[in-house]
Amino acid sequence: MALTENSSTAQFISQQLAAGKEANSLINEKSPYLLQHAFNPVHWLPWGDEAFLRAQRQDKPIFLSIGYSTCHWCHVMAHESFADEAVAAFLNEHFIAIKVDREERPDIDQIYMAATSAISGSSGWPMSVFLLADRSPFYAGTYFPPRPVHGRPGFLDLLRQINGLWQKDRGALVSNGQAVMARLKAAEAGPKGPVKKLSEEILHLCCEQAAQSFDPSHGGFGPAPKFPRPAIFDLLLRYDAWRENGQARQMVLFSLGKMGQGGIYDQLGGGFHRYSVDSRWRVPHFEKMLYDQGQLASLYLAAFQVSGDPSFRRLGTEILDYVLREMTDGAGGFYSAEDADSESHGSDGSRQGEGLFYLWQEAEIVKLLGAEVGAITNFYYGVKAGGNVSPDPLAEFAGKNIPYVAHDLAETARKFGKGEGEIAEVLATARQSLFRARSRRPRPHLDDKIITAWNGLMISAMARGFQVTGEEKYLDAADKCAAFVEKNLISQDGKSLLRRFRAGEARFPGQLEDYAFFGQGLLDLYSAGFNHHWLELAAVITGQQIELFGAGENGAFFHSPADAEDILVRMRTSYDGAEPAGNGVAALNLLRLGAILANEQWRERALATISFFAGELKSQPFGCPTLAAAYALWRQPPRQLVIAGEPEAADTRELIRTCHRFYLPNTVLLLADNGPGQRYLAQGLPHLAQMTTTTGGRATAYLCDNFSCDEPVTSPDELAQLLGSLGR
Repeated sequence: MALTENSSTAQFISQQLAAGKEANSLINEKSPYLLQHAFNPVHWLPWGDEAFLRAQRQDKPIFLSIGYSTCHWCHVMAHESFADEAVAAFLNEHFIAIKVDREERPDIDQIYMAATSAISGSSGWPMSVFLLADRSPFYAGTYFPPRPVHGRPGFLDLLRQINGLWQKDRGALVSNGQAVMARLKAAEAGPKGPVKKLSEEILHLCCEQAAQSFDPSHGGFGPAPKFPRPAIFDLLLRYDAWRENGQARQMVLFSLGKMGQGGIYDQLGGGFHRYSVDSRWRVPHFEKMLYDQGQLASLYLAAFQVSGDPSFRRLGTEILDYVLREMTDGAGGFYSAEDADSESHGSDGSRQGEGLFYLWQEAEIVKLLGAEVGAITNFYYGVKAGGNVSPDPLAEFAGKNIPYVAHDLAETARKFGKGEGEIAEVLATARQSLFRARSRRPRPHLDDKIITAWNGLMISAMARGFQVTGEEKYLDAADKCAAFVEKNLISQDGKSLLRRFRAGEARFPGQLEDYAFFGQGLLDLYSAGFNHHWLELAAVITGQQIELFGAGENGAFFHSPADAEDILVRMRTSYDGAEPAGNGVAALNLLRLGAILANEQWRERALATISFFAGELKSQPFGCPTLAAAYALWRQPPRQLVIAGEPEAADTRELIRTCHRFYLPNTVLLLADNGPGQRYLAQGLPHLAQMTTTTGGRATAYLCDNFSCDEPVTSPDELAQLLGSLGR
């Protein structure tokens, strides 16, 4: 099904054409980020052979700019430098300019991110890289203002300096490029010498390193800026399930509570912003990314399973509801992001700026809600007459407020002499009024690309949402998304995944994360709805992943497929950043499928993947917690929990609901349905063919460790008692 153009992108293009603007070569692309630059005076080209051949023919260096459409500082550099006629004229005369959307091409982004970090000691977006025609980088940085400011070199001055070197000392630039490439290729080759032996000490060390950087006042890890980084929280919950570690559990629950109270969380509309610039989670960069929503919704719902705290369930489902409301295509896919920037509202003139959609003035709230309700709301959310945004180094938010939970219900009730129940009702009504009023403002730009990997993360979240709440809308959304990816993002020959779908076009080879995250989503979806088709597809996708990204006997998976033709090196990574590492998720999938299909080769493949990164795991497991989680799972015998019964029968559903009450990261949940699903499972687990309901036809639960099963149970209470003892 072809998607229609996102209204904000289509409107932008229409406005530029109506104003008589001339488009560059990016106008033929589908990426919203590239289309945002299609009317720059810079003669941008998309990544491809034409650009590199032109650089060779014209004997020019290449300026490569990498970013994404909802990035605030990408917008700043575009407005300041790429829209500047003098900058564009010099760039066009002396360089070949290439634009890349990092979300469409994470393989390109990963290579030049590593190069930028090696050259400059830091990295980020927008990424600004200078290349030779053979694509090797010789200089790099991130944001450059058009003229020198705050110690940063001006972009135009930098272009002049590099052009001067190109004309007078090109050999130095070539040497720089060769040195950077040598470092990248050394990293590609991987560790030398014997693989270090792993032990459970890496799990203890990971938790110790987390504790050392934990912020006991505000939660999270390290100083500002603070990123959610869900992978470390996931590992800590798994560690607690394995060793019942109160410190690990408390770090997670405390941090999630503080994050959910902060301005990084959209208190009115749900969903998390990208990160917080301060240590208290109050002042975010305002873009909302699908990969954050998927991981954090799963995490909050797992925290509810662990703790029983209803606030975690509320936050998790609010994230899911936000995605269903604002980031879901009618055909079933999930969109990529909402922008950090938006247009102003109110009486201060028309302007574009960060977070304007989400900001409030105190008087604005009082006028909308009335004096009494406005006072209660402003007290609860920390809204002040002079504004509550600190730090604000660029004075962007003067007099404005970002709602956060400044005072809890008990404090607010005491302040206004009312009961907590009454205050809760007042705030619920106020939130609805503020949300409706905000909805009338100009919305941030929506990036409506559908990315396979990120949709996989969201399938997992929707599946867990159904497990925790029993609400069919979440299972339906997960099913619909999986069907969308299967229909639109699997190649015509059925042998590979594609990366991106937008406006009717599926394009770009899938990367390791696309296979791993989508495979994980399919496994989670099976454990929620028990449609065996998704389990079979997960096995197919995993087999394709091994073929396309595997490295023979040499351990870990490459980030890019073996037939990638337009990248310099194939890299292998272990680090969990904003997204979990593809290798970590791939290892977890192999272990889960190994337990479901009794595939020992896949378990061995998982161990080889983990062991490839033994050096990092033994020294800095805090940097690769998903691989540490995979190692913890590998150390345990495969465990299956099988429910035998008719899928729609009340007693079967009751046993399944009982299973879903528990956090069971080390257990695969299967359904023996006396049908094709059970027959498929029995191909790998022959004993499963004999699992049936007990005498009298009652649904039955079987718990099996290392393919040996305990006595079955039939009552939810017995099952709950059994599950409550697992991992403790």
